[in-house]
Amino acid sequence: MLTLVVPCYNEADRLDRDSFVEFSKQNPDIGFLFVNDGSTDTTASLITSMITEADSRMKLLNLPENSGKAETIRSGVLQALAEDSTGYIGYWDADLATPLVAIHDLMEATLTIPARRFVCGSRIRRMGARIERRWLRHYFGRVVATAASYILDLPFYDTQCGAKLIEKNLAAQIFGQPFISRWLFDVELIARIIETLGRPEACRTIYEVPLTEWKDIGESKIKLSYLPRIPYELFRIRQAYRHSL
Repeated sequence: MLTLVVPCYNEADRLDRDSFVEFSKQNPDIGFLFVNDGSTDTTASLITSMITEADSRMKLLNLPENSGKAETIRSGVLQALAEDSTGYIGYWDADLATPLVAIHDLMEATLTIPARRFVCGSRIRRMGARIERRWLRHYFGRVVATAASYILDLPFYDTQCGAKLIEKNLAAQIFGQPFISRWLFDVELIARIIETLGRPEACRTIYEVPLTEWKDIGESKIKLSYLPRIPYELFRIRQAYRHSL
């Protein structure tokens, strides 16, 4: 059983209701936990209508106020862990920039080699793949990913892709404490895996799956005012886990 946490903040215009419902009906072993991060639009009612149609395969967790993507996902993961009905927990962007069918590719990676306990989608632009990303976001993303890879001392191509699966026991170990960064928490998760398991085991545990399809949908929710903070946030993560990294 897999439970996917879907963070939602004002997603009423981007949430593909039909795709979620249809996929859920066709894959009863995959559940969705939508976490409404204090949305001010009709996101909550839209999710409620999806739950009504998809029955028990979907659930909703309402947060009283906006807390940012990191805490929204952490709240969802902790809720899924408390229900103790899943072997893997993941998180997936609500806009389906990564299509739902990619879930099977990530799951296959865990089934092929059980040591892979933290499996991530990777937006590698290559022949045979449809990775559609605005050039500015692509190159800025490459700068952030390169800096993250340097800080972690791992050949990680795409830390920030919003499609990840985590084995339940590992998730319990790395999601317990709040994150330093609201947006770069993915980097901190990897640092926590290194701290928890040690670098050699972390290298066996973490695996990137090249996506066959990914598409920029809408505008990024990261405010421009936050961009200058990114080097500082990476520095803070490095300092917090310096004894492990």
